[in-house]
Amino acid sequence: QVQLVESGGGLVQPGGSLRLSCAASSSIRGINFMGWYRQAPGKQRDLVASVSTSSINYADSVKGRFTISTGNAKNTVYLQMNSLKPEDTAVYYCNVRWGLESTWGQGTQVTVSS
Repeated sequence: QVQLVESGGGLVQPGGSLRLSCAASSSIRGINFMGWYRQAPGKQRDLVASVSTSSINYADSVKGRFTISTGNAKNTVYLQMNSLKPEDTAVYYCNVRWGLESTWGQGTQVTVSS
């Protein structure tokens, strides 16, 4: 069973940057979607950024500040987060889909606070 391992979360001051990484434990063939979601306490899990076979999409709240990219190995996905705001505080999850399959990472905490 494929597992996703996330890293890169932490505590950062407003205006700072973090880079999240998500790597699959084994090779995945036919990936058609890789995305980052986030969930703040008491709120639903929302899509932050995604890359699919046809497009790259960002939530309006992060456009111009966050950048999603994939690694050379094609089984990794990154989220570069710049100009972080307190409202970006949440647990961030990566999601990878291939065929009819989907799997989630365990989540990594991002806290933006002075």
